[in-house]
Amino acid sequence: MRKIVVVNNPEDWEYNTIDEVEVVLAKTYLTDSSFTEIKNARIFNLCRSYKYQSTGYYVSLLAEARGHKAIPNVTTIQDLKSQTIVRAITEELNELIQKSLSRLKSRNFTLSIYFGQNVAKQYEKLSKQLHTLFQAPLLRAQFVYNKEWILQSIQPIPLNEVPDEHQRYVVKFAKAYFAKNRFSGVRASRSVYDLAILVNPAEQAPPSNRRAMELFVSAAESLGFYVELISKDDYRRLAEFDALFIRETTSVNHHTYRFARRAEADGLVSIDDATSILRCTNKVYLAELLAKAKVPIPKTMIIHKDNRCQVTPELGLPCVLKRPDSSFSQGVVKVKDEESLQEQLSQMLLTSELIIGQEFMPTEYDWRIGILDKQPLYACKYFMAKDHWQIYNWDGKKNDTTGTVETLPMEQVPFFVMHTALKAANLIGDGLYGVDLKVIGDKAYVIEVNDNPSIDHGWEDQVLKKDLYLAIMKSIKRRLDAKKVSKNESGT
Repeated sequence: MRKIVVVNNPEDWEYNTIDEVEVVLAKTYLTDSSFTEIKNARIFNLCRSYKYQSTGYYVSLLAEARGHKAIPNVTTIQDLKSQTIVRAITEELNELIQKSLSRLKSRNFTLSIYFGQNVAKQYEKLSKQLHTLFQAPLLRAQFVYNKEWILQSIQPIPLNEVPDEHQRYVVKFAKAYFAKNRFSGVRASRSVYDLAILVNPAEQAPPSNRRAMELFVSAAESLGFYVELISKDDYRRLAEFDALFIRETTSVNHHTYRFARRAEADGLVSIDDATSILRCTNKVYLAELLAKAKVPIPKTMIIHKDNRCQVTPELGLPCVLKRPDSSFSQGVVKVKDEESLQEQLSQMLLTSELIIGQEFMPTEYDWRIGILDKQPLYACKYFMAKDHWQIYNWDGKKNDTTGTVETLPMEQVPFFVMHTALKAANLIGDGLYGVDLKVIGDKAYVIEVNDNPSIDHGWEDQVLKKDLYLAIMKSIKRRLDAKKVSKNESGT
């Protein structure tokens, strides 16, 4: 992949000792038709201004239209203009900000970030994290102190405004930045697309076990993908890829959601997509959505502080309480009497204004129907963990934390189960979902729709084997092919 640094004035780029990049004037990049023909390029936009409709703005805009990878891209340029967005995006960095700036005596502080680094070692981690969130080569972050340190603004630094005393550091940081292997383009020539798979190696109960991950990679490579497993530290690298496949437990107030949102903003195909994460991971939203669509669900109640006394008359006891963002049976409790009900409600309502209450529907197993592209993919029976009312028992002994799984051919799934599952999943979108249902008599009740469903070797793949992984990778490739066709037809 060609690495092209775009500047307004040749005098702005004084780092001729860096031979890993081409330096091009902004006017040349915008007007020379030869740049339109380049198929694989990364554009490092170091123009003096990214103001709307300025030269710098158009460099990033046309880079994206040409299929080049722009840093910063237009999304980042727009984000940097909004103080509200800046604060929202950096909210999770508050602890790091307080720790990094705790020794300062002044009430104002300016942090200059050059290619992800700062001249002072003590601000290295904060600089890297801010650069990860706002991918621009040169940034200036302004902090003010009002009871605690607050990020007031973060803006690009024009190359011609870098202080003379910092120039030698910028040269050093730029050399390290441009020398990274991620910009080298040394990828198999047969690769048709680049796929990033987001994982968390430290996650105790990931959506896919190690062997399943190996099979995903193998399936993708068989279709011509270049595949790389990435972690939350690789946020700034997303623009390098064509598609993102999330295999880490998702949540809205979490980096997985930001990865999906950023991927879509950068034009990547993303499974999960941000909308699916938003809809599936909040049980309050899901309950309202399913009820409105008249999808059968257990008797359900949205509980808040003013109606907590109505739970027992409405749902009976025992009943089930769920945190809105619960997953893998965590944050879900069964209460047997009024005392434990009120105790659990008090705890849950401390962290969420609304929680979900449902009638208790005991069954020997839950159905899980995997759905992709609005079509059934796999079907399982998840049996309850030993001596427990859920399929997961996180307090159980090592070998008793989960029940057994039976995966069945589609023809063995009752029609009413499949029909109900598809109706529920299709309300969310056309991504990859796992619909959990309980069957009472001849009726199926949707418990929840999961984005990012579990796909483990030896469990969900019992029937399809390797074809399960291949089906998901083929879906990603079809989406990429469709984007390419659409792009060609639109002339961009």
